[in-house]
Amino acid sequence: MTILSAEDVHKTYSLRSTNDTVVLRGVSLSLQRGEYVALVGPSGAGKSTFLHILGGLDTPDRGEVYYRLDGGERQTLSSLNESDRVRLRSYGIGFVFQFHHLLPEFSALENVMMPLLLRGERRTVAERQARAVLDAVGLSHRLEHKPAEMSGGEQQRVALARALVIRPKVLLADEPTGNLDSASTAHVLRLIAELRLEYGLTVLVATHSPDVAGCADRIVTMQDGRITECQQ
Repeated sequence: MTILSAEDVHKTYSLRSTNDTVVLRGVSLSLQRGEYVALVGPSGAGKSTFLHILGGLDTPDRGEVYYRLDGGERQTLSSLNESDRVRLRSYGIGFVFQFHHLLPEFSALENVMMPLLLRGERRTVAERQARAVLDAVGLSHRLEHKPAEMSGGEQQRVALARALVIRPKVLLADEPTGNLDSASTAHVLRLIAELRLEYGLTVLVATHSPDVAGCADRIVTMQDGRITECQQ
């Protein structure tokens, strides 16, 4: 079953200092439930913009994004107001970015609890669920450590735990291993594969890494704002 899809998505950014920048030129892609797809291509191909639009962080100029996260009726991005898009990101779609964006003044446990607290969960519930996910990513011994006290690989695992604590249906990851060494990359990839099975995730990863792409069920190539190739 298709859980998330985009049809003929276009996006142009207008900046006062430069000419318009066309980023997406009619991109269409469908993700099946439980699928792991790698989105590859050079910098500037439009991968990050496409992920932001799929996750409701941005909107297309033309085209549409469709969601069927809970197996019910299909929803469209254009039908969602800002409150609906916040709910989508709070319950249905988890994000992991190249730069972990952890809050430096909070511990690992507090960072992972944050999405649950922001959606109104009780603190006791948020803490219990955050502890469980941090244990799943192998960081039960780092609960009280702040980001500056952890390695880059550990910080990215905290970011992964933060994305997963909401129990999303879809995980969107933008260069999640881009700043990691080979050992940390292997660890994060292994975790994503394991947690995909455990949580029943649909995963879309934008990456330059052949190792990351090699783990996917399908590799989709973007070039100049278009999808140019799809490999099983």
